[in-house]
Amino acid sequence: MTMTTPEPAAPEALLPENHERRLHPGSWLFVLLQNLRQFIVPLAVLLFAGGRRDDGYPWWLPMIGVGALVVVSVWQYLTFRYRIDDDRLIVRSGLLERSVRQIPYSRIHNVAIHQTLLHRLMGVAEVRLESAGGTKPEAQMRVLRMPEALALEQLIRDRGRADAAVAAPDGTPVAAPEGTTLLALSTWEVVKLGLISNRGLIVVAGAVALSFQVMPERAMGRLLVEYGREAFGYASGFATTWMAKGVVLMGVLATALVLIRAFSVLLSLLRYHGFRLQRQGRRLTVERGLLGRSRSSVPRRRIQAWTQQEGVLHRLFARRTLEIDTASARTSDGQGNANAQHGLDALAPIAPPDTCDAIVRDIALLPSWPPQHWQPLHPRAWQRLMLGDLFVTVGLCAALAWFFHWWGALGLLWLPWSMFVARRHAARAGYAVDDALVAVREGWWSRTWRFAELGKLQAVELRQSPLDRRFGMASVWLDTAGANPLTTPLRLRFLSLDDAERIHATLAHAIARRPLRW
Repeated sequence: MTMTTPEPAAPEALLPENHERRLHPGSWLFVLLQNLRQFIVPLAVLLFAGGRRDDGYPWWLPMIGVGALVVVSVWQYLTFRYRIDDDRLIVRSGLLERSVRQIPYSRIHNVAIHQTLLHRLMGVAEVRLESAGGTKPEAQMRVLRMPEALALEQLIRDRGRADAAVAAPDGTPVAAPEGTTLLALSTWEVVKLGLISNRGLIVVAGAVALSFQVMPERAMGRLLVEYGREAFGYASGFATTWMAKGVVLMGVLATALVLIRAFSVLLSLLRYHGFRLQRQGRRLTVERGLLGRSRSSVPRRRIQAWTQQEGVLHRLFARRTLEIDTASARTSDGQGNANAQHGLDALAPIAPPDTCDAIVRDIALLPSWPPQHWQPLHPRAWQRLMLGDLFVTVGLCAALAWFFHWWGALGLLWLPWSMFVARRHAARAGYAVDDALVAVREGWWSRTWRFAELGKLQAVELRQSPLDRRFGMASVWLDTAGANPLTTPLRLRFLSLDDAERIHATLAHAIARRPLRW
């Protein structure tokens, strides 16, 4: 039942060419479950809030909606076909509105295979074929038998390799290369990842929000107030001194932190248990998951940019996180499921710094990583960094002083710490530009390295704000495909104007001479 079974030796035997194939016979059930997830709210409203049975409300009315969804699901199963051609995959779907979609193997950037617990029990998997850009996959097969899904992934991998024709110009079949494991996480490493992350906070916040929604009006608020008073009264009786009350308060906070970490560890085990990163020829494959398993495969040349992150807890465990940007569909499965991201985003959710650097050197073919000669920022960069904190702190203190008089001015004590952080940040930050890559290093408390090969850059922009002009600074912003809007952009900030103009001209010339590789 595991997804780490050996790949089929001959996918052509399972997927003969010029032969139209259907999905798994149980496919309609998974389509139905997906549709029910989208319409569960209106169906629940009809069932529980539509009216009272003793008033003659037709209780079977929601069943009509469920029946319609069953018909639509079976309809989709009956009208979906796919065919393996020599150089493309042909997908035919629809009955009233028919479509024929031809997808060349060389255009497929990512092959994602996903299994939930129900998939694993039935021996099937969902397959998503993603190309560059767009907001939905080129094709989504819900669902195929597991051997068939693995065979399709291998077939796309073999026929999509640009170097296959070079290695065998006479058309001789080229054997699939053996996979090389670059990173395999043990259970203890995944537990460390959970201790570092804060995903448990999402669970706690979601549980509180759900409680307010599910429980009767104001009931949750009353419970919190009553239990809070009881707990505070017990703590006051137990701890009569300020020190004892402080200890009790710290105990409550420690309990909350333990709960958040426990949920974080649980979520990490569910998502990253059995994580393994493999390199097979020019493709990278990642497997992960405890109950549900996912397997993503992407050509390494499709990687557009790299990010290494290291927070305080990372340093405590001597670990980092290595993530990548790929130009594949990210946001949706095309049916409104925004959480359908099963793609390959983290090559190393957690790993020692040396291992992360070795993966970069191996995959990106950057033997000089990490750069040996980081260039410093402008000498007054720390002043520019501190300006934001200065304005915010002074504004807040002025508001507090209005209400609390001189006590509000105590907030100004934050400024020495802000100055210390700005100086440390500016002293550590830097950039590196050479013939192969452009890299930027930022952060002191929480550190980030972001870099890209020159051949992946799409555009370069010189920016200078009014404050930058006042300080004689400028920034160089770089665009790459597939950048996640939630991550730090690739930018070289707080450079002297001369350095920024020189780098801008150099990179613009290099981009114009090089073909874009994505």
